[in-house]
Amino acid sequence: MGEFVCRVADANGRVFSHVEAAGNKDEARQKMADRGLYVYSVEARNSLISGLTNRSRARQVTGSDFLILNQQFNTLIKAGLPILRALDLLSTRATTPKLRPVVTQIRDRVREGKSLSEAVDEAGVFSKVYSTAILAGEKSGNLSGVLEYYIAYQRVSTGVRKKIIATLVYPTLLITVAAVIVTYLVTVVIPKFSLLYKDLGTELPGPTKLLIAITVDYRYVVLGLIAAFFLGIFLLFMWSRSEEGGAAFDRMKFRLPMIGDTMLKFQVAQFSRTLATLLTGGTPLVAALSTASDAITSRLVRNTVAETTQMVREGESLHQALASKGVMPDLALDMIEVGESSGALAPMLTSVAEFYEDEVNLRLTTMIALIEPIMLVFMGLLVAFILISLYLPIFSFSTEGAK
Repeated sequence: MGEFVCRVADANGRVFSHVEAAGNKDEARQKMADRGLYVYSVEARNSLISGLTNRSRARQVTGSDFLILNQQFNTLIKAGLPILRALDLLSTRATTPKLRPVVTQIRDRVREGKSLSEAVDEAGVFSKVYSTAILAGEKSGNLSGVLEYYIAYQRVSTGVRKKIIATLVYPTLLITVAAVIVTYLVTVVIPKFSLLYKDLGTELPGPTKLLIAITVDYRYVVLGLIAAFFLGIFLLFMWSRSEEGGAAFDRMKFRLPMIGDTMLKFQVAQFSRTLATLLTGGTPLVAALSTASDAITSRLVRNTVAETTQMVREGESLHQALASKGVMPDLALDMIEVGESSGALAPMLTSVAEFYEDEVNLRLTTMIALIEPIMLVFMGLLVAFILISLYLPIFSFSTEGAK
């Protein structure tokens, strides 16, 4: 008998998670269905798959759907509607149907007497940054203004990610097509030529011998090396999921020439924009740092910010606390110091984010511009070597026949 985490919805549209004891997933799903609940997913508790699924679920309400939902909600509030009435309307008329049960759950929690920030946090599908921003808006009495700040933050963050994804589409497509072509040549074409030349019983040129040896004679050795390579990558990935391994792996990544610096600056830009959004919304610095650290994907940077939060709580300035960890770029530290001394930390953090986002975009564009022709030349030479090696014996036969 094991325990399974079930993501379900009741007849009122309220979405929640429930831990059910059952022999297997099907049994757990059936138990939920017998109670009249709609089952979204069932995962084994504390399993690796469950952990990855939960992390994915925590990020599922993002992007355009999330942006549109916030814009609709903010428009209704600015029009003078009470929060409960605005949630009532969104629960039935939200542009994205899959979000309506979530809005219904939030509305029910608010109707029961909980604050909007508490209801959003209990929904379990929104980021901690979002619920903290709403909490700051509630405390300051400027919920609409805070939502506008957050919408602007979400729009920029989504735009940066879309640019990065769009930049990587062509190289990924190029690698995929080239891999398919080479795989076809190695698994289908070369073995047929190998049998043909074996039946002919003639001496083969050096390049042809090398090609046939690698792809036919020692095929399983090569496949074993490839499998070991991917196994090593998988083990490295698993190690990087641990707290200590993740921080060590990030430190190693950030030391890579050019690529590492770009990845670090992307993380710094993400942290700076998140912290700036929270501070602009009225969240105190210590609470904003604590929340911003949860929004960072890099374990090294996240641990650095978490340690910095404690130092700031004890009275240290932000730039000194960050500088003592030796992770943040010098330019970012200098700009944060200026922001603290001038009393304009939030605008300066926004400037840091904009600067590094532009630099990351420029570097990615430059790297892709260099990588694309290099990949084309490499794959062209590889395919040319395979084809020339295959047809070289035929050219030799033709020469001998002419003699």
